Amino acid sequence: MKKLIIAASLSIFALGAAHAAVPAPKKDGIESKDYKWNAQEGEKIEALKLKGDKVRGEEAYEICGACHLPSGAGRPDGTFPQLAGQHTTVLIKQMADIRAGLRDNPTMYPFAATLVDPQELADVSAYIEALCIPTEHGKYEGADAAIQVSQGKALYEKQCLECHGKNGEGNKEKFYPVIAGQHYKYLLRQMTEIRDGHRRNANPDMVKVIKPYTNEQLVAISAYQASLTMPGAMCKPKAGAKKK
Repeated sequence: MKKLIIAASLSIFALGAAHAAVPAPKKDGIESKDYKWNAQEGEKIEALKLKGDKVRGEEAYEICGACHLPSGAGRPDGTFPQLAGQHTTVLIKQMADIRAGLRDNPTMYPFAATLVDPQELADVSAYIEALCIPTEHGKYEGADAAIQVSQGKALYEKQCLECHGKNGEGNKEKFYPVIAGQHYKYLLRQMTEIRDGHRRNANPDMVKVIKPYTNEQLVAISAYQASLTMPGAMCKPKAGAKKK
């Protein structure tokens, strides 16, 4: 049955009809005075309490691989984020928020909705977290890359390092995402959306930090973040690959 659901959903996506699927119900987000960024309720708290099964999660991930790739590498153009190695807490929160209508993502919603229960949410998250982080991902490629990365490093170490860590490892217990190995264009898009109030499930503390940043500063921070790697979490070079 699961295979049939996957095949049907992939067919819908291939026809470009994912946007036409029933949208997620809207739930008040950061714009509401009653918004609690990390409220653990409903299926979210149930999934967080469960032990994910990576074997079952691999099957559930098949539908995700159509966009995020089987490796979890995502797309360098920023349309789909790199997922491999992401904390289960972050994955569960984001998928549950999309399913609940707290985070707007009409492209992903029809696929996130195919996860049948909190256990499957925990399973697919456990599988994704166990994937090694690809070393080749979308980075800032401008002629001024060295300058941008240097300026971004200074900004990152001043206000981002405390939460996201020296190597972009995030914090699993506090739901701060891994950003090491993430695509530059995706990072820039998300930070811009958070700054401009379009990410309804954003962390209010991050909004306060990022609100004063100019577009140029966000470019620099994203360029630096995209250069980060996590020791011990990155994929090993393929056999026979030429050293650079």
